[in-house]
Amino acid sequence: MDFKDQLKNLFPDHQETEEPKEEKSNIWLQEDPILCKYEKRKGKPITILDGYTGATSDFKMLAKEIKTTLSVGGSFKDDKIIIQGDFRDKIMKILKEKGFKVKRVGG
Repeated sequence: MDFKDQLKNLFPDHQETEEPKEEKSNIWLQEDPILCKYEKRKGKPITILDGYTGATSDFKMLAKEIKTTLSVGGSFKDDKIIIQGDFRDKIMKILKEKGFKVKRVGG
């Protein structure tokens, strides 16, 4: 007997409702590629995304989504997304799936 069956036994009059579906975010896609850089600061690797020309709020939302997807820390400063660690390949894959053009810079 799974969890749903147990709940039906406890609450026989309850009607199940559908869970709301997530809406896709409307992030502005640009013609120019987003630059994906790798640097070391204080001996620790970081990945920097730069070159987005859309709204700052869209870029912040994209930063939050990338950090959540990869389960890493990071920040948004001076119109750049800074992700802790070397995640260039994974970030490029995520951005390409969203429809962005991405250019790898350095190393």
